[in-house]
Amino acid sequence: MFDEIAPRYDLLNRLLTFRLDTRWRRRAVAALGLAPGETVIDVACGTGDLCNELEAAGLWAVGVDFSAGMLARATTRAPLMRSDALNLGVRERSLAGATCGFALRNFADLGSFFAELARVLRPGARVAMLEVAEPSNPLLRAGHQLYFGKVVPAVGSLLSSRQAYRYLPQSVAYLPPAPELAALIAGAGFRDVKREALSGGIAQLITATREG
Repeated sequence: MFDEIAPRYDLLNRLLTFRLDTRWRRRAVAALGLAPGETVIDVACGTGDLCNELEAAGLWAVGVDFSAGMLARATTRAPLMRSDALNLGVRERSLAGATCGFALRNFADLGSFFAELARVLRPGARVAMLEVAEPSNPLLRAGHQLYFGKVVPAVGSLLSSRQAYRYLPQSVAYLPPAPELAALIAGAGFRDVKREALSGGIAQLITATREG
């Protein structure tokens, strides 16, 4: 599915989020709080948007994605690898940070993914993960559900894949509730797990620090 939507993936991200996605990525990179020169892995990197933001902040980025189609459309100069998120192919305790943008709801085994992140990160390393969310305000939530459930699939059908852009809004159902998600992250070996609502609650940023 991601191979199929790769050609217009970036265009639709900008269009459907009114370019808020670029602001969210910058916020995620800033939340890492890492010094320039540190190495960060971006899991499910897609075409490399987060890799570009990491490098703009002076960090060394390495992108990993399972979709060959996404990697073929990459717009970043960062090194990229085709790999499973549950087997990143990176040495233990070798990285200072990790990012992941809007992919958690597509992973079948989040506990194993967080354990793999813990394996490749050194003590004190930082994680910043972006994901969609639903606003807590009832009025905003109703508007968001209408937009995400009706407008996004319609626009996606016109410009890309009808099936994919029907699945992507529905995939929110696969994301665990925030307390359960935080417990999974902490259980994998992370501390200071925090969740920040972005843009009125339509997106969320989850950060944590690798225990030492």
